[in-house]
Amino acid sequence: MPRRERNKFVKKNQVLELKIEDYAFGGKGIARIHSEEGSFVIFVPNTLPGQLVKAQISKSSKNYAEAKLIDVLEPSENEIEVPFQDIPGAPYIKLPIELQHQYKKESTLSLFKRIGKVEHINELFDELVTSPNVFHYRNKMEYGFSAIGYDRVNKTDKDEFTLGFKRRGVWWMGDNLEKDSGLFDKQMEDNLKNIREYCENTGLQPWHGPKKEGFFRYFVVRKSFKTDELLCNLVTTSTDLSKFDLEEFANFLKNIFGERLAGLLHTINDETGDRTIATSGTIDLVYGKDKIVEELLGLDFEISMKSFFQTNPKCAEKLYDKVVAYVLEDKSKVDNTVVMDLFCGTGTIGQIVASKSKNTKIVGVDIVASAIEDAEKNAKRNHIDGLKFYAADVGKFLVAHPEYQNKIKTIILDPARAGIAPKTLQKIINLNADRMVYVSCNPATQARDTELLSEAGYKIKKISLVDQFPHTSHIETVVLFEK
Repeated sequence: MPRRERNKFVKKNQVLELKIEDYAFGGKGIARIHSEEGSFVIFVPNTLPGQLVKAQISKSSKNYAEAKLIDVLEPSENEIEVPFQDIPGAPYIKLPIELQHQYKKESTLSLFKRIGKVEHINELFDELVTSPNVFHYRNKMEYGFSAIGYDRVNKTDKDEFTLGFKRRGVWWMGDNLEKDSGLFDKQMEDNLKNIREYCENTGLQPWHGPKKEGFFRYFVVRKSFKTDELLCNLVTTSTDLSKFDLEEFANFLKNIFGERLAGLLHTINDETGDRTIATSGTIDLVYGKDKIVEELLGLDFEISMKSFFQTNPKCAEKLYDKVVAYVLEDKSKVDNTVVMDLFCGTGTIGQIVASKSKNTKIVGVDIVASAIEDAEKNAKRNHIDGLKFYAADVGKFLVAHPEYQNKIKTIILDPARAGIAPKTLQKIINLNADRMVYVSCNPATQARDTELLSEAGYKIKKISLVDQFPHTSHIETVVLFEK
């Protein structure tokens, strides 16, 4: 077997100081090593043009390498001061939002050119939809307990009781959140240190990742923007549960948040895996109620601790407005017809379309049974008729229901990050619809699917970008395909 050609520039695990020169899709900064043999590219995620960083090579091939960010040594000249604590979930919080939008737009459209083979993508660009709240926009946060903390001064780990976020790329090390991160509820995050202190004073241990032992594991909070209420979930192991007074903890939270505290749940998770809700664990209500209500475009949605719901509801409204505008752009393709909502989740988009176009029937399909249950409940609560939901794999559903072939004019697609499996996409194409409105939280897989759709005769008519997650590399896309 021939040996793979090694590059002459870097070795795996090598630690380098790099100047970031450009920005690539997905929040990857581009650094270059220049020598007589030419110029060699290194991608470093979560970095910005202008930064000087310390990074470790994680993958090296003949043409380029990928590195893991260790530290930012010098900021970019574009960065500004913000009053928030830096966290791994907001790598670009110091970059003005206009520049974030510029980077996201340029890098996303170039994907459709490169992967989707769409030459004139700039001419098809409709708009970049911005988030109404640039800060404090999230409605859910998961804080982890850890017995190993991070010493920010000496940049090493230390034994301490922590409650906050994991350090980037270090699964066993926590970093205390001392104040507002700028992403979630300010009152909650400013009080997280008091919650940590309360738990530490019980003498019970936080989770120790490497040893896989401890009592406190996670503190999860959901927030309703409609009612301003907070729903909390304390996740622990069962080992020392008899030594912890849950009622007293509920009273402690009530004293801080008062009427805002909708409820406290307690989850037992004895699994060693790193997930908040265990498959075999129990979840009990300690105080208050176990659900909160959120509003989207005038419709009410009940959210439990486990429900999937849009993380930035105010921006989700603008996302759905855009999707519905594309769906209803040609009313003749919607009125008195059946619209298919595939990978429909809790059925939000379908419900909004049905509420705006009274004589349209919606058929929603999703593989997650609990999401379909939520969809049916929400449709009932909002008094919306003409909706049929099926809990099924989309590909298998289309095979089992050949009666929809050549009968559907409009399809809504909203798949998971992995995009649509080619076999399933072929079955969707076989429905022979006139148009598809494809919503994606991962434009890279959508650009890949664009090539297959194009070969089947579906061309992009319009594309919009939606910035649901300011200060991160994420961007959502809404694309209208027409035959």
